Amino acid sequence: MIKLRPAHERGHIDNGWLDTYHTFSFNTYYDPAWIRYRTLRVINDDRIQPGQGFGMHPHRDMEIITYILGGALEHKDSMGSGSLIRPGDVQRMSAGTGIMHSEFNPSDEEPVHLLQIWMFPNRAGLTPEYEQKRFERAGRLNRLRLIASPDGAGGSVTIHQDARVYATVLEIGRSISLPADGGRHFWLHVARGKADLNGLKLSSGDGVAVSNEKQIWLAAAAESEILIFDLA
Repeated sequence: MIKLRPAHERGHIDNGWLDTYHTFSFNTYYDPAWIRYRTLRVINDDRIQPGQGFGMHPHRDMEIITYILGGALEHKDSMGSGSLIRPGDVQRMSAGTGIMHSEFNPSDEEPVHLLQIWMFPNRAGLTPEYEQKRFERAGRLNRLRLIASPDGAGGSVTIHQDARVYATVLEIGRSISLPADGGRHFWLHVARGKADLNGLKLSSGDGVAVSNEKQIWLAAAAESEILIFDLA
């Protein structure tokens, strides 16, 4: 079964400094048909203007992954972590019992474009953690690169959930297959570009839920950057 979540049907808020699209219900945007998918709770497609951002705010009992598509994001948190996150970097925060953090665009000229992803943890009350790793374009080019997993396999960031997150950059005309398994479920998010999934045409911002498919083929109609979530 393949179910499309079209980009143009997502929640959208533009308040000037932040232009954001919500794949799932978030904040003031609510759609009972799209609250979550399995343990995947949030995919926010954010564009933050220069010199703007989110001040210190709290999270708890959530696995948070930040994936940068353009520009840079400055992170600070109550654990004492501070970093600059750029395209190719993946940040993971386990909010656990509670964490405060801020996210700002430090540039005077360039917006930052990012995906912020939330997943439910496998249990509440975890000790808060922070992790950031780099995944070069060459390692994601025309192949699936594991960027998050429960055991940190292949140098991925470690999430507290039975889920694996892959990233790929597909050149036009190139294709890959997904590790289809009758007991698993997939969510695909097209961060940019155009692709074909088992005959379904996808564009930037589209999401797709996939389950009970014997074969899953993904082909690029234009250079595309895509995240794939393998979920229990």
